[in-house]
Amino acid sequence: MTTPIPTKNIAETVRDLMSDGADFSFITAPDPEQALTAPVLVSVPHGRKVEDLTKHMREAAQYLKPARRKGTAKLATLQSLIDWANRFKGATSILYANPDRSAPSLTCIANYHGEGGATLDATSPDETANYGDHRGVYTFPLSKEWQRWMKVSGKPMDKDEMAQFIEDNAKDFMNPTPALLNPGTIESQLVWENRLIEIAEKIGGRFGQHLKLVHMSREFAVHEVSNLSVTSNRDTGESTISFVNEHKDTTGQPLQIPNLFLIAIPVFESGALYRLPVRFQYRKQGGALKFSLTIYDPDRALDDAFDEAVKTATEATSLPVLEGTAEA
Repeated sequence: MTTPIPTKNIAETVRDLMSDGADFSFITAPDPEQALTAPVLVSVPHGRKVEDLTKHMREAAQYLKPARRKGTAKLATLQSLIDWANRFKGATSILYANPDRSAPSLTCIANYHGEGGATLDATSPDETANYGDHRGVYTFPLSKEWQRWMKVSGKPMDKDEMAQFIEDNAKDFMNPTPALLNPGTIESQLVWENRLIEIAEKIGGRFGQHLKLVHMSREFAVHEVSNLSVTSNRDTGESTISFVNEHKDTTGQPLQIPNLFLIAIPVFESGALYRLPVRFQYRKQGGALKFSLTIYDPDRALDDAFDEAVKTATEATSLPVLEGTAEA
């Protein structure tokens, strides 16, 4: 006799296949208290394919609340940067001051690396290492006044162009003090006055009042007179003949004009005013007359304004400061 072979209907066959394919097992199970660090691997159907669920577990753990702070805030004022630093600073926070004159900036890194050397241990992470990706950045905006003056500083202008610029920016001018107008006759007691007097001595300058500059920009005229000059060398007997050009005013008197004026403008937006000497120069070429207004040593004012701002932030936050840019 033959033994009958048990048969299954189609529904039973499909049921058994689904049962075999629906099962899965953990290779490593998650620790409920450390879902952000422990890898989660499971073996699933379809040829027992291995799936890494670590990413999904971490996303689920941070669905309602992030695991840590990160991101970069761009602050509009220095005070906002100070407030941001005081709000988020910790034991490892730091300030980075970038003195680049084209784009000075101040950055607070709330989660910077801790002090000391790195701990190299294969069994545990470096306790002083940190991500350094929670930052507040303040880029110093140059004031509109500073940008206007730097645009024309040293640039040749005709009389009408200079007159228009002076009228448009009349509020920036300040009249020199008596000590600046009469150096040597009045003893100055102010540090900034003494500094400006020293500058005038170095470049052979003489300060003038704002109204004098306005008058010159409207009515300035130069008459050039050429005189023959003969000089002799007694040792060799040689003679040199040359023409000496003298600039005189409309009355024929030697031209004597002030060549330094004073402005007070902020370097950065909403910053303190800086007294800056402006050098007035003219060039006569044939019948053409060109003028220039040149700020004397503007880099010094820019550096000083930046240093003062960094000092303010350092004192207000009690954080250490480094000059330069932090690691990317």
